[in-house]
Amino acid sequence: MNNTTPTPHQSVLYQEIIDALSPQPDGYYIDATVGAGGHAWGILNAALPGGHLLGLDLDPQALDIASQRLSVFSDRVFLRKRSYQYMREETQQLGWDYVDGIVMDLGVSSMQLDTPERGFSFRFDGPLDMRFGDETGKNAAQLINTISETELAEIIWKYGEDRLSRKIAHRIYENRPINSTKELAELIEKTSPRKANSPHPATRTFQAIRIAVNEELKTIETSIPGAIHLLRPGGHLAIISFHSLEDRLVKTIFRQESTDCICPPKQPICTCGHKASIQLINKKPIEPSEKEKENNPRARSAKLRIAKKLTMA
Repeated sequence: MNNTTPTPHQSVLYQEIIDALSPQPDGYYIDATVGAGGHAWGILNAALPGGHLLGLDLDPQALDIASQRLSVFSDRVFLRKRSYQYMREETQQLGWDYVDGIVMDLGVSSMQLDTPERGFSFRFDGPLDMRFGDETGKNAAQLINTISETELAEIIWKYGEDRLSRKIAHRIYENRPINSTKELAELIEKTSPRKANSPHPATRTFQAIRIAVNEELKTIETSIPGAIHLLRPGGHLAIISFHSLEDRLVKTIFRQESTDCICPPKQPICTCGHKASIQLINKKPIEPSEKEKENNPRARSAKLRIAKKLTMA
């Protein structure tokens, strides 16, 4: 019997994630991006009385909140300050050979966006940081102030898909050093004036720099196959993305891993030996309801893709 009470704020596509994983009392689960613990709470609550969960996140502030929020589940929850690319290492340390379900909620959290000191948002003035964790890696200011104008333009185009990438990169390059979110946003706005009823002109550039700082797409690409490998047959992997680059990458990997042969289409005989390891549960991504989009603006761009493990390979 579910005898605990959830905290007021729920994660994006909350019920859809619980339905996708269908947590069981003897199950083992991973919330690869645990954040403040919203999805984790739902999974553990549905898996009462015996389900276990490993929660991973690079953000120490988020982990503190998750720890308090999930304390009611006592020794059934394990929180670690690690990137989800280390899922396998962490499960091995816990003695878990395989798990029954994994959720990955990609991208930046609302809590990170709403904290000026983290430097993720152009809505507040703060230091240009943008790192998901507090590790010693290069922050956003160090990145944009040291790379060449050409490299900067490539980042803005590749990860932000902004057609004005070269002009924006040139403006940044000519005004370096830039150390605050306000400085950067104002420079971009001078290059690409804001239009009524359109996203802020800095949106794509901030996204691009954040992706580059955290190597987000590379981490996603290398982590999904590992997540699939960790699942038991019948287990589910549910991934929420928030922009087209993420969703495109998830879709491509899911399509490849759900196909037996990945040889070139014109090749008459299969030589790759590839076997499908997953089945796609939804060919088209699941999107939030209109009500959820209205109540939570962050949910507007969310897309959920779900896959089911077929074999132990």
